[in-house]
Amino acid sequence: MKRFPAFDPPEYVSWQPDAALVRAFADAWSGDSARARAVAQVDRATRLALYAGMVRTRLHDIMLKRWVRQGVISKAWLGPGEEAATVGPVHALDRAHDVVAPMIRNAGACGEMGMPVADMLRGYLGTYDAPSRGRDGHVGSFRHRVIQPVSPVGNMPPVIAGVALSFVLRGERRVALTWIGDGTVKTGPTHEALNLAAVQRLPVIFIIQNNQVALGTRVEQAHLPGTFAELHEAYGCAGWSFDGNNVLDAYAATRLAAARCRAGEGPVILSAETFRMGGHATHDEQEARKVLPAELFAYWGQRDPVGLYEEYLKQEGVAAAELEAIEAEVTAAVDRAGEEALASRDANMPPPASAVEGVYAG
Repeated sequence: MKRFPAFDPPEYVSWQPDAALVRAFADAWSGDSARARAVAQVDRATRLALYAGMVRTRLHDIMLKRWVRQGVISKAWLGPGEEAATVGPVHALDRAHDVVAPMIRNAGACGEMGMPVADMLRGYLGTYDAPSRGRDGHVGSFRHRVIQPVSPVGNMPPVIAGVALSFVLRGERRVALTWIGDGTVKTGPTHEALNLAAVQRLPVIFIIQNNQVALGTRVEQAHLPGTFAELHEAYGCAGWSFDGNNVLDAYAATRLAAARCRAGEGPVILSAETFRMGGHATHDEQEARKVLPAELFAYWGQRDPVGLYEEYLKQEGVAAAELEAIEAEVTAAVDRAGEEALASRDANMPPPASAVEGVYAG
């Protein structure tokens, strides 16, 4: 896809496909027969939809970064490099019935669940016609089965466990899914949610998304190497890992987990390694370059999930022109969404009386 020197990390601006990494793309699932079957069942339309979803997610983040530079908003929490770990799992669900609770960096989940990009952007602008009615920069939409995240880390796993419990009580064969950061694993509410889900055999998928850093704390400073993949054993439930920068592996791993949940076999704890190619937010991107080693950016920068998947699709016979047409269509849609959201900022700011909506009964 097109690179943006003013907004993309430098490793993406100069990105060229590594032939060995492209050839090894399918190795992520080839050693697991069940996962290989799941990938083989992904039809062409879905494979292209996964590509469109990652492009959309990347461009949504670039739009927010542009707004920060222009002074439209003060900061944004972005996830460049983490698109596959969001888009793949969401596509593996029944998006007409299942529920997701994204972290703020999983904003792409909103779009993949059907939420208009304009509404996602309105959430950042705090307009009254945003699904959150102008209350918060965290984005979600009950209508699209996306639970809006909250800032205190560790508080969404108990919420999504409660959603899954409601499915059991109603006798519904639905699945709930949330992502948990490598830092959030240490919190009490997260432990309580994982334990409750395991004991009650709830239909919920927890994805431990290890992006190598919690705020400014590197993962090796707070966690023993390799133990995220073993976390499920502590709770007596199923679990496995997937490549967090490989959208098809993410899809297949989550597809198998969702099938297990629907069969009443309890929760699944997945783990994925990826990397956030930026700072904690747009305000500290340069600080991240000082705190984290350059080798880390170089290693993960070469593994751009959008670029690698694009090259894999070409290797599988998809014409470059078709991918360019998809990118052009998504780009135009995101640009229109930005214009719509900015128009809302001028015409639909929350009236003062709305401050008590949803706070007091009656």
